[in-house]
Amino acid sequence: MTRAVHVPYTVEQDEDGVWCAHAQLQPGVGANGEGTTRAEAIDDLREALSVLIAEFGAPEELTVTIDVA
Repeated sequence: MTRAVHVPYTVEQDEDGVWCAHAQLQPGVGANGEGTTRAEAIDDLREALSVLIAEFGAPEELTVTIDVA
């Protein structure tokens, strides 16, 4: 069984050229990711969100999809 949580996020490049991805899982609980490319920042954010979801669970406001294999 695979569980997918769809979390809205933003990605921007800072003045030093570093890509930064940001998402808020729930009020007061957010995550950030950084990388030299946009894709790296998103992957880093995905890892940080996985840890937060494992610890706090997915908020009801977010879309959760469960695939049964």
